[in-house]
Amino acid sequence: MTTADAVAGDGADGRVAAPDLSGGPVKGPASYFPSIEKNYGRPIQEWLDMVAARPADEKHSESVAWLKAEHGMGHGHANAIVAYVRAKLGR
Repeated sequence: MTTADAVAGDGADGRVAAPDLSGGPVKGPASYFPSIEKNYGRPIQEWLDMVAARPADEKHSESVAWLKAEHGMGHGHANAIVAYVRAKLGR
């Protein structure tokens, strides 16, 4: 993640910035992001914004179920997005 991303999307405003994936190997949930963009045809930032906009008291599993039911996302991809957003927002 670049410094600009950290400042612009640190979660304080409820927005989570997508990480910079051009800097080499990515670990953790973000490692799924290129595949998510390819398989579902939307930029990862759109997915992050949608999940960040979900109710703050929604459980991890409920957000995953929503992505699967409403957007046809596979479990691993949905879990990666939700885990990334929740970690950045401290949920």
